[in-house]
Amino acid sequence: MWVLVSCAFAGWLYWEITQSHGAALAKTKVLEYFTGYVLEKSLAVDNLFVFLMIFSYFKVPAQYQHRVLLYGVLGAIVLRAIMVFVGAALVSRFEWILYIFGAFLLYTGVKMVKHNDNDDDEDLSQNKMLQWLKKHIHVSERLDGEKFFTIENGKRIATPLLLVLIMVELSDVVFAVDSIPAIFAVTTDPFIVLTSNIFAILGLRAMYFLLADMADRFVYLHYGLAFVLSFIGIKMLILHWVHIPVGISLLVVFTALVVAMVASLLHKPKNNDAA
Repeated sequence: MWVLVSCAFAGWLYWEITQSHGAALAKTKVLEYFTGYVLEKSLAVDNLFVFLMIFSYFKVPAQYQHRVLLYGVLGAIVLRAIMVFVGAALVSRFEWILYIFGAFLLYTGVKMVKHNDNDDDEDLSQNKMLQWLKKHIHVSERLDGEKFFTIENGKRIATPLLLVLIMVELSDVVFAVDSIPAIFAVTTDPFIVLTSNIFAILGLRAMYFLLADMADRFVYLHYGLAFVLSFIGIKMLILHWVHIPVGISLLVVFTALVVAMVASLLHKPKNNDAA
């Protein structure tokens, strides 16, 4: 449903800009919107796997995950709005900051490949932030439905679901540090950056439950995302010498993701039961 809503918004955007500024600008802005949308949506997939790890660690039943994801999406929208307007202000005042964004994205892309090549499942119990939260927040031993707080021995304390929500929001902060600079490589128009982000995020809950059972299948997705981040980083670093059209950027991002996902689906797990 949210994909259709996003496409409907793109149609309205094209019509509105055509009426006021002409079809040429409208086409450019819609391409920027779709590129930002695809970029945010694809990078969000990696973040959804982090959500899955958090829910699994805390053993949160599916019926309670909906509420956490709802608050997570609302928090993500507020965070994106703040980061987009701060980022747009910085870029308009200090254009050289795009080089910092580019170098950071290229570094992140390379780091993502290296991390995947030496992939060990992260032990969330060793997470420093989670350890700090447990130390400073009085948390009950078990869930109390979908409540974030409960009453124990006459005192109001947090439930593990509150820790889950905090960890989800914190993981989104880390994720946004990659995704927002990446979209500024496509456009510096804050309206396009923000709307493409919001519409991509609105479908996050539905996408999570769609991908939750397929997480183990996407074995090559990290490589596709690493390529996308590296490409966007390089694009930012060379923007004053080489102009890469928005349409080409959209094609590169889309192709990289499709190749990674198709390769993952065709991948056959190694059979450890060989005689």
